[in-house]
Amino acid sequence: QVQLVESGGGLVQPGGSLSLSCVASGSIFKINAMGWYRQAPGKQRELVAVMRNGASTYYIDSVKGRFTISRDNAKNTVYLQMNSLKPEDTAVYSCHGDITKLPINGVRVTADFWGQGTQVTVSS
Repeated sequence: QVQLVESGGGLVQPGGSLSLSCVASGSIFKINAMGWYRQAPGKQRELVAVMRNGASTYYIDSVKGRFTISRDNAKNTVYLQMNSLKPEDTAVYSCHGDITKLPINGVRVTADFWGQGTQVTVSS
């Protein structure tokens, strides 16, 4: 199986910074993309940022210029550096991986995997 474990998050004042990290482990053949979603109370989950193989990135408009996603491929780790945080960034942030598992009986399976989620609260 494949596991994604997040760390980071917490409480920060508006204008502050936080860094999230997510490590993927287990039966990994290839990581196709890793990214971060968030869900605020009463709202739908939204994609915040994603980095695909080849290092192409996508950011939701509301975080452009403030958040930076990066990956350490050797460590199967994705990071999200969040600067100039705003109260509206408050949410549970979840790591997502589009991962191809090691083949079983010659068959490779690609699936979505999720971390457990970490709370980010921006408040004075």
